[in-house]
Amino acid sequence: MENKAAVRAFLPITIIFLVTNAFFIVGRSLLTQWGADTDLLIMGNLLLILLTVFSFYQHIRALRNKNIHAFLRVLKGSMLIKMMVCGVAAFIYITTASKAVNTAGVIGFMLLYFVYTLTEAAIVMKLSKQNKNA
Repeated sequence: MENKAAVRAFLPITIIFLVTNAFFIVGRSLLTQWGADTDLLIMGNLLLILLTVFSFYQHIRALRNKNIHAFLRVLKGSMLIKMMVCGVAAFIYITTASKAVNTAGVIGFMLLYFVYTLTEAAIVMKLSKQNKNA
């Protein structure tokens, strides 16, 4: 798979990142009314895009492998790693915030996790159908 195709396939995830960050910055007053901490959401969004870039890179490398089981192991493994890192990040936030835990921010972070994960899985599955090795 060419690098241009991989970059083009990553475009929806980039758009999600940019749109959500723009919403968090522009809609700061609205999110504050809803009880969500925008700084927490922006940091969570940044963590998720970094994890998604890493796992997407792993998926692109796995698509070059002729063994379908290796591809599926990478797919499940990277999603598990992303889930564990997000869980640890949420745990660290909850333990350090003590009584001032922003529940709306944590729920927003988890919703972002699901959006990124589902989008990434859909893109990777589409790429695997187009790939002659997978």
